[in-house]
Amino acid sequence: MAKDILVVGSKMKDHIKGKGCMTSGELISALSCKIECILDKAIERAKANGRKTVNPHDL
Repeated sequence: MAKDILVVGSKMKDHIKGKGCMTSGELISALSCKIECILDKAIERAKANGRKTVNPHDL
């Protein structure tokens, strides 16, 4: 089963293109996986601190 994409591909591509580079076809899904991992760790940290709200400092 495919995972949901958590990034806006066109915005990511525009940012990279604006810096003078190009994107590979696999970059969007790889970045999305990385973001999912970061968010999962932030969720764990919030829960460990007795919160249900994930805050910026959890990242």
